[in-house]
Amino acid sequence: QVQPVESGGGLVQAGESLRLSCVPSGSFREIKSMGWYRQAPGKPREMVARITPGGNTDYATSAKDRLTISRTDANNTVHLRVDSLKPEDTAVYYCNEAVVLGNYKLMDAWGQGTLVIVSS
Repeated sequence: QVQPVESGGGLVQAGESLRLSCVPSGSFREIKSMGWYRQAPGKPREMVARITPGGNTDYATSAKDRLTISRTDANNTVHLRVDSLKPEDTAVYYCNEAVVLGNYKLMDAWGQGTLVIVSS
């Protein structure tokens, strides 16, 4: 089973920065892309940032100037840094991997999520 493992969530003060990390877990042939999504209470899940193995990135337009996604080649760990946190950034943050499995099928794998609470 392929399931990313997130870490780094918690309670932070508004204005601070936070770094989330995601490590791939499971068996797969190739990672097509990795990214972060978030779901605030009562709202649908939304894309925050994505990155490909080649380093191409895509950010949510609404928070682009406060987001940095990066990856470590050695173990495919993906990091998300959010600066100048706002209470509206409070959400469960989910890591997503688009991977090619051993049978060459594509799979969209999700982590269990890590809760970020930003207090004002």
